[in-house]
Amino acid sequence: MITDPKEMDQILRSMIKEHIGPLQIRKDEATVLEAAGTIPTLQGKQKVNGFYFASVMPKPKDVRLYFFPIYTDPEVFKDIAPELRKCLKGKSCFHIKKIDDNLTTHITNMIALGIKTYQEKELLTTV
Repeated sequence: MITDPKEMDQILRSMIKEHIGPLQIRKDEATVLEAAGTIPTLQGKQKVNGFYFASVMPKPKDVRLYFFPIYTDPEVFKDIAPELRKCLKGKSCFHIKKIDDNLTTHITNMIALGIKTYQEKELLTTV
């Protein structure tokens, strides 16, 4: 069980970075990692160079995972694991206070499902 926010931040960042190809990293700073697609598209009424996907933000007592696919396609994620659902605060922000192999697996699967969902909607490339 890992409870150190710095260690959890690195774990979550690596989970997102595993999907570089369909995703691009827009920001990679100490305070935030932001990932988006690589296909220029409209996000709302604004043209963007890739649809927003997720961010990882370390905080003093936890790490925040902002995961946009759960906001745009909530029906796809209605069956996420209860221990992951417990971390969800609001519509798309997960507050990760501790992480173990089980939660790591659930987050990895959720990210993969988000990638697949956005690829089906042609918001991400299929690399």
